[in-house]
Amino acid sequence: MRRLAAVAAAGVAALALSVSTLSASTTSTHMLVGIYDEGLTLYGQPTTTFPAFKALHAQVIRLNLHWASIAPSRPFSATDPNDSAYNWNLYDQSVQYASKYGLQVLFSIIDTPGWANGGAGRTHIPSNIADLRDFALAAATRYSGTWTATSGARLAAVHLWAAWNEPNNPVFLQPQYKYVRGKWVIQSAIDYAKICEAVYAGVHAARVASDRVACGLTAPRGNDNPGQSRASVSPVTFLKAVHAAGLKHFDAWAHHPYYVSPTETPSTKPSSAKTITLGNIQTLIDQVTKYYGAKPIWITEYGWQTNPPDKFFGVSWSKQASYLTQAYAIARKNPRIQLMLWFLLKDEPNLSGWQSGLETVTGQKKPAYSAFQHLPH
Repeated sequence: MRRLAAVAAAGVAALALSVSTLSASTTSTHMLVGIYDEGLTLYGQPTTTFPAFKALHAQVIRLNLHWASIAPSRPFSATDPNDSAYNWNLYDQSVQYASKYGLQVLFSIIDTPGWANGGAGRTHIPSNIADLRDFALAAATRYSGTWTATSGARLAAVHLWAAWNEPNNPVFLQPQYKYVRGKWVIQSAIDYAKICEAVYAGVHAARVASDRVACGLTAPRGNDNPGQSRASVSPVTFLKAVHAAGLKHFDAWAHHPYYVSPTETPSTKPSSAKTITLGNIQTLIDQVTKYYGAKPIWITEYGWQTNPPDKFFGVSWSKQASYLTQAYAIARKNPRIQLMLWFLLKDEPNLSGWQSGLETVTGQKKPAYSAFQHLPH
């Protein structure tokens, strides 16, 4: 027991140091590295998944905190994490395992429950944005590092937070546009400004000084065409629209600078001005600076798919490893980028999903596994 306590204390100290780095001057050359594989982390086998993260020297893992799944019915006391309407079990388990293996967790709050928006669907904003703020406060309180669950267990702390996922993409936030008084408006930006302010206010209401909330998490592309059946908003246009909609409060801006074509490299600049990849991410950073000053930048998703198994969008296994190393070097050279997460640890089993894992679906390690292990920290 004494040995376990000493290990836990050392882990807490290391996490505190890493979190303080994220809140330090943006001229810092330090960058946290990690992995985003929600399916494996949340629903896989923790006894093998978390040791794998540790073996890879990951510092951060990301999980979506699904509001609709945690609170399928309206809580009586929404800011109380122990309200009977809440079911945090899967997340408690992941947070505790992460703490055991010295990993920080980044929680991205996503998905509106039906009771909060009249059954409009998970991708629609709540009718009363205060409901989202209350949930964010309950979550940040539960994972403040000082909360005791009803089981009597003291839960580990989570200090990294984010609001939603790819709000400029109709897969995650709808509607993207509305026709109002004879013109199209970017409704997703208007709604997202409210979402982000609510998550920021709720998390910081828990009064944990080291908590940080990222907004954005934008998809790399958008067509800016409200007339299309799958209308979306390009990341720079979305940033401008969110600012115009009144977003003021966040601690970092997050983006997903995926490649567009397997013929590219991480340094390739996209041909379209509507796209922000790693090759032209400075364009986005300059716009963040224009509207919000020198906010830190978090890359909360990035990856290269492989062929095999993806014959259409994948690159060879050796190129994936090379591009991983190159991409992290590009990000590390940029003093504004303070966090970069790779997507995924293991290929998704369905070929219609993503095949950017460091391992195949059967667990065979690709060369990128070793490349990730040897990233500077």
